[in-house]
Amino acid sequence: MPSTPPVIDVSDAELADLRARLEGTRWAEPWPVDGWEAGTDTAELRRLAAYWAGGYDWRAHEAAINALPSHFADLDGTPVHYLRFDGEHPDALPIVLTHGWPSSFLELTALAERLATPSRYGGSPTDAFTVIVPSLPGFAFSPQRPELTGAEQTHDLWHRLMHDELGFERYAAHGGDLGAGVTSRLAEAHPEALVGIHLLAVAAPAAHDPATLTPQERAHLESVTAWQTQEGGYQHQQSTRPLTLSQGLADSPTGLLAWLVEKYRAWSDCGGDLSTRFSDDFLLTQASLYWFTGTISTSFRPYYEHAHGLIRRVERVSVPTAVALFPADLSRPPRSWAERTYDITRYTDMPRGGHFAAHEEPALLAHDITESFRAHRSPLPSAPRSNA
Repeated sequence: MPSTPPVIDVSDAELADLRARLEGTRWAEPWPVDGWEAGTDTAELRRLAAYWAGGYDWRAHEAAINALPSHFADLDGTPVHYLRFDGEHPDALPIVLTHGWPSSFLELTALAERLATPSRYGGSPTDAFTVIVPSLPGFAFSPQRPELTGAEQTHDLWHRLMHDELGFERYAAHGGDLGAGVTSRLAEAHPEALVGIHLLAVAAPAAHDPATLTPQERAHLESVTAWQTQEGGYQHQQSTRPLTLSQGLADSPTGLLAWLVEKYRAWSDCGGDLSTRFSDDFLLTQASLYWFTGTISTSFRPYYEHAHGLIRRVERVSVPTAVALFPADLSRPPRSWAERTYDITRYTDMPRGGHFAAHEEPALLAHDITESFRAHRSPLPSAPRSNA
């Protein structure tokens, strides 16, 4: 049943304004390049913008969003939006799933449903999780944290949500991209509460002796440097001068769409064809969430905060850690590199998928998460209440 009141209720005037801005786009002067060679392909962007303005049905997606099991927690004045999918088994293991950038809670819904109700997908009810999917602060329906310094960091908010608000004595956690960092810090700060974590990316060791690097680790670091040179411009801008970029993207839906879509193509296992992994409606719903909630600017904050030392770095994670690496993701660190920081108990090379694995390959990811936590299920006290 939909939340009351709905989590999002876009006015007709806002919809009309979006369409007018899209239809009135002042298109950039084209370059003599092919396709995506120098950035977002203009022909593809024009096609998507035209559909966003004239054929895309926001009202249908708005209704679907409002039908999700949304809740809000007020953590001493810090509101946090989250979805709750209760597990189909009474002993379901609680787990918090954390998204990254340029993602949202929507990207995790298919994964959450598989984890909460495995019997619908050919699995056993005894493998069920009770799944909590929060929106990162500054994304979608979670306001940004009130201050750059002194405010409670996201991983501590997550522990308060899971332990204090929802009453889970012990729980699991999963994350990719920004969510992998939040999950790592959560496990490091609250090891007594985490039965284990599952990651799609790992933090680099706080320090290492170059003389101890294996050939695989050297190759990994070289690939990271090459990626930063070829693909890391967005990260540098969002880390150094995010507000300069924010103004343009907050004012132009076409500019916002160009910034997002290029990442969905570059970071997914789509072989250069977005349609093999993402429908137009999925891409435009993600863009619409950023647009109507006005959160593209605040979604950049984790990059700026990390670059300026405002987010604690991961030192050593002692809880059992599973890592799943998808071939088209941003990096594929060798197991030995991950073991410098984590207690690695499972390390899986996936056959396909990319940065947006929860959407691209929810079945593969759900299976790996389920297997990772199989040994941590019993006995495990959890909270029966739903906090609806």
